[in-house]
Amino acid sequence: MNKVLAEIIAGMIPHKMTRNRWRGILRFGVLNAVKLMYELRHNNTIPKYYLAVCAIAKNEGPYFKEWIEWHQKMGVDKFYVYDNESTDCIKDVLKPYIESGLVEYTYFPGFKKQLAAYDDCLKKHRFDTRWIAFIDLDEFIVPIKDNSIPQFLNRFENFPAVEINWLIYGSGGAKTKQPGIMMERFKYHSLPDHVLNRHVKSIVNPRRVFSMIGCHEVARISGYAADSHGNLIKQNFRERKPQQDIIRINHYAVRSYEEFVEKQSRGRAAGKTRFLTMEYFNRYDLNDIKED
Repeated sequence: MNKVLAEIIAGMIPHKMTRNRWRGILRFGVLNAVKLMYELRHNNTIPKYYLAVCAIAKNEGPYFKEWIEWHQKMGVDKFYVYDNESTDCIKDVLKPYIESGLVEYTYFPGFKKQLAAYDDCLKKHRFDTRWIAFIDLDEFIVPIKDNSIPQFLNRFENFPAVEINWLIYGSGGAKTKQPGIMMERFKYHSLPDHVLNRHVKSIVNPRRVFSMIGCHEVARISGYAADSHGNLIKQNFRERKPQQDIIRINHYAVRSYEEFVEKQSRGRAAGKTRFLTMEYFNRYDLNDIKED
């Protein structure tokens, strides 16, 4: 269905969460939904992987090694990486991971391509993996009560998706980019209940969803998504208090001032505008608590 028409129809629904779900379904297309549900009834393929990560990136080459190796250590089996016209060292950094089979690389040009990349990933890999996490290169999934992400997900087998809250990390006053591991360089984060931490990212069962709704929520085929405590989600994430005691996503939204300026200059793979602004830096540079 035409995206504009989908927005008009979904906009008539008063309940925000229901409206967003139907926005995703209508954007996916009614005919596509019928075809998918038929395919799901007849495809009994056993997934090759338990947990995969899908991400679209633009000139994030220097950050991939830490990001991949952290999530591999946390139990991720496969990475689907979409390259949005990068001009840096991304191919060199990813080469050993591509050759080993850990990373599947796709060149994906164009403006505002995040949702299109997510749609492509679901279309190609719906039957390849039990779960797919849709996150960015400045986001790290951190289990708090479990030893790995799969150990956490084992409790959510009956849900189509799990939504995990952010914990935003600021620059800590760093002006320049320094060598070393990012998770060790930036130790100051926001107050846990800060309104921006209400944002979530989703880990989804690709056989029980149509498509993503923006970069946060998913259009489910059936059932309710769960929060990290296992509660059914019946409110939009903007209306719920953040949860970070079971699992969280460390969101390094700005890094150092120098790195943020670099991020400004290279543009974005997602969002309504190509470039970030200093208003964004000031809003996300939250340094209220120093992590032990």
